[in-house]
Amino acid sequence: MAATLNETAAATMAAPVKILLVDDQPGRLLTYRTILEPLGEELVDARSGMEALKLLMEDEYAVILLDVNMPVMDGFETATLIHQHPRFENTPIIFVTAVNLSDLDRLRGYKLGAVDYVMVPVIPEIMRTKVSVLAELYRKRRELQVLNASLAAAHRELQAEKAQELERLNASLRAANAELELRNRELLAENKERTRAERRLREADQRKDEFLATLAHELRNPLAPLQNALAVRRLRAPDDHDPLLAMMERQLSLLVRMIEDLLDIARITRGKLTLRRASTLLQDVIAAAVDTARPLIEEGGHTLHLALPESPVPLEADHARLAQVFANLLNNAAKYSDAKGRIELGAALEGDEVQVWIRDSGIGLTPEQMETVFEMFHQVDTTVERSRGGLGIGLTLVQRLTEMHGGRVEVHSDGPGRGSTFRVRLPHAAATTASSPPAAPARDTAGAKRRVLIVDDNHDAADTLAMMVRLLGHETHAVYDPKTVEDEVSAFGPEIVFLDVGMPGRSGYDVARALRDLHGSALVIVAVTGWGQPEDRQRTLEAGFDHHLVKPPDIQAITDICSKGLRPLAEGTPQ
Repeated sequence: MAATLNETAAATMAAPVKILLVDDQPGRLLTYRTILEPLGEELVDARSGMEALKLLMEDEYAVILLDVNMPVMDGFETATLIHQHPRFENTPIIFVTAVNLSDLDRLRGYKLGAVDYVMVPVIPEIMRTKVSVLAELYRKRRELQVLNASLAAAHRELQAEKAQELERLNASLRAANAELELRNRELLAENKERTRAERRLREADQRKDEFLATLAHELRNPLAPLQNALAVRRLRAPDDHDPLLAMMERQLSLLVRMIEDLLDIARITRGKLTLRRASTLLQDVIAAAVDTARPLIEEGGHTLHLALPESPVPLEADHARLAQVFANLLNNAAKYSDAKGRIELGAALEGDEVQVWIRDSGIGLTPEQMETVFEMFHQVDTTVERSRGGLGIGLTLVQRLTEMHGGRVEVHSDGPGRGSTFRVRLPHAAATTASSPPAAPARDTAGAKRRVLIVDDNHDAADTLAMMVRLLGHETHAVYDPKTVEDEVSAFGPEIVFLDVGMPGRSGYDVARALRDLHGSALVIVAVTGWGQPEDRQRTLEAGFDHHLVKPPDIQAITDICSKGLRPLAEGTPQ
């Protein structure tokens, strides 16, 4: 009997299992086959959901690899029909998709019986591992079914046989238990492999965050010449009220803000965003937030009502980041309110907390939406006719930045069409006098004509920045090759050098060090870069730069550097 059990179990384990591949694209089916053929299982193709259902009625499959996006019947609909049949309700499904799914889409898939997702482009090792684990689990279940059936037959035989046969059957059972123990050890080994696969998935998620940061940085490079060109137009005709120029300035400002939000999200998820805490006043923070959000509020024709404490409310916070919290909430209120809406911003002290609320008369929220409104990339209203735009990360930033300040944010709405109220609760700092750091004295008189050298391998960025500085009244010269900077400095004799940090062949850090060695402190060297974190500013400082401008550079910062002094305008003030 033991031999029979082992032979049956071995035959069950040796037999290949069937895996159903469902995709309307023959090329992708061929890719799946190429990836999975080394497993030695039987692969069956289906080019539609209907064909997959037909095949399932004819045979049994260990796992289904199902494309989400198919014509006529998509993957979710196919999965629903599969699991409605009692015979297939436990058949595992791996969804394959080339589209980044929201958390709601993933939840929907898991409710339909999906055990996992595979993103396109497919990573062969990940797909093979997922399918191999599920195939092996199916094989184990099938083997256990065979063993259970055999054990049941043995039990019936035991009752009918003589006493001497009982010991033999017990021995067979012990052998079967030993076999099961072996299988359990194998399952533990497979679980370790799954743990390693999960670790690889986390690493892939980390690479995604790094990609977001790099993407936002690279997008800043083409924005620099665009902003420079608009500044040139504005300098040439300061009284020009061309609505197209104003529109381009507004849209460019919006694009820069979206890129900054992307960078902030990437920094937070990677743990690289740090706060610069200092003594400040709640009233000053809110004033800065209102200035930031005012264009969007005025564009929608909304009225803003403020109700702030008369006495100064001290905070120990990062002024810029906290202003970003309230500006994002004001922008959200303006964006999700119909034209000529009412927005209220109020604040009050409650014990050891400072409470700030922003109430709007907008589209409101359902209870389900209130639970997910702070999730990354979540959009409350995604219908085409009511699309509000944006990346869906503004409220995520509000929550993360508030928590970094030791506070919390809450949302309440009485329902759709009845507006929303966001409340930010922050620790109340001990009473103190908040003031800005004193400005360092200027090194020379404003309005003096400078000789300015622009160094950037991007011709558009260099030429437009040179044109803008020239319109500010200074003599300029543009250089595109970082290897010739020393010769150009010797020939042109500049007082100020605007130097791009990321250049091929020779970085701006190397150029800055070489200029410091040759000219000491005679030159003012300004870093122009897409990176603006504290560690980036520290690196430019160590390389010998006097200022650090983040692309696209602000015209006021350039004006101040050229006209008000040869060193940073205020000690510790980021440029």
